[in-house]
Amino acid sequence: MESLDDAGVYKLSDDLAIIQTVDFFTPIVDDPYDFGQIAVANALSDVYAMGGKPLTAMNMVCFPTKKLDITILKDILKGGIDKMKEAGVTLVGGHSIDDAELKYGLSVTGTVHPDRLVTNSGAKTGDKLILTKPLGTGIISTALKAGKASKETAAKVTRYMAALNKKASELMQEAGVHACTDITGFGFIGHVCQLARSSQVGIKINSSSVPVFAEVEDFAKAGLCPGGLQRNREFYGKMVEFSNQIPDYTRDILFDPQTSGGLLIVLVPEKAELLVNKLHKAGIQDAVIVGEVISKPKGKLLVE
Repeated sequence: MESLDDAGVYKLSDDLAIIQTVDFFTPIVDDPYDFGQIAVANALSDVYAMGGKPLTAMNMVCFPTKKLDITILKDILKGGIDKMKEAGVTLVGGHSIDDAELKYGLSVTGTVHPDRLVTNSGAKTGDKLILTKPLGTGIISTALKAGKASKETAAKVTRYMAALNKKASELMQEAGVHACTDITGFGFIGHVCQLARSSQVGIKINSSSVPVFAEVEDFAKAGLCPGGLQRNREFYGKMVEFSNQIPDYTRDILFDPQTSGGLLIVLVPEKAELLVNKLHKAGIQDAVIVGEVISKPKGKLLVE
């Protein structure tokens, strides 16, 4: 690969390439089963973002055997395998170690036809950007740790993080996607900046169109922001020009690191609304057009 994409790709033949990725992290929810579901959905997302079909996976487990009951690990793995079955992915093995801190995730192998591979470097001037999931998982996770988030908000965010990006990936391929990335640890702004830089275009975002979870604005105003948010701001801030009217809490949300976030899909404007409608009919109700590709400044992001 010549760009900083979501996964590694190796071409085996004229009509077959493999996509490989790995991802694992510490728990972000209290329920072990939910954690397993989220970790698997997050790991598979890189393959979906590149237009591929995940086929096999291997578990990656770090577990503190002297601190936690083994039933916790069983519940995590049960959540993981159930999510793999939903995705049509076969678990073929894995590796575990005794570690001081619990971590879980997957290494994943998928396939794609080389001509249908989707990267973050194909955006073209005039294209529209569609985001398929709301932002705010990092801020809400911080609020949960502080005991500030409601049970309803926690349940909703958990459901979204555990949701696969499979259908969105299939529909974007049918629509003739130009570029795509999934929104994860670098936050919305970080991943959009990577897309702009790889495609050598500018991108304009309408901040009022970007979907966010309920309560996120209040949490951001209260300063309940994860450490990764500030690191994203420090690294990508110089690539972004904010309109003066954009409040600080909105900027925080846009820099917020996400877990198992949605796809950011880039395609021609004539097909954007049609794709949004198809996503809605498929149950992806939050999908919305959030911006457009502009010719310059290349590699920069304008937020209005």
